[in-house]
Amino acid sequence: MAASSTPNSTSLMYLQNVDEVRKMFQRFDSNGDGKISTTELSGVLEALGSSISDEEVAKMMVEIDSDKDGHINLEEFAAFCKGEADPYNSAEKEVKEAFELYDQDHDGKISAAELHLILTRLGENCSVADCAGMINSFDSDGDGFVSFDEFKRMMAASNNAAA
Repeated sequence: MAASSTPNSTSLMYLQNVDEVRKMFQRFDSNGDGKISTTELSGVLEALGSSISDEEVAKMMVEIDSDKDGHINLEEFAAFCKGEADPYNSAEKEVKEAFELYDQDHDGKISAAELHLILTRLGENCSVADCAGMINSFDSDGDGFVSFDEFKRMMAASNNAAA
């Protein structure tokens, strides 16, 4: 999901384990009925700062809802997070779109404040200082931000750890 254009599976595809996928699913499933509706999907995307049209949300639902019941269940969501919903997307494009979700001011780097904003919108309870610590763990050039290259390395390390 890109922050400024059409979201897709990329923002979530780096969820690495079942607990993370289930936790994210539960955030999307705001009424707790075990499935994500179009309204719930749209609401979360808007909370993340994405300006997405109803048509784009409908396209996402078609892409993810493999059993075509009008809702996204946990299994479909997990496949979506693994990138199975759209096997033709390039990995570089997906990582770039994920990066853009966090890079709220589109300056090419993720600050602790930006990370805090997104994590807070997703229901995480962390401080800006906590986010600064997360940033520092991947900030190879010591500038206090995560650049796109650093973000790619972070995603690669995360994917390797899960494999």
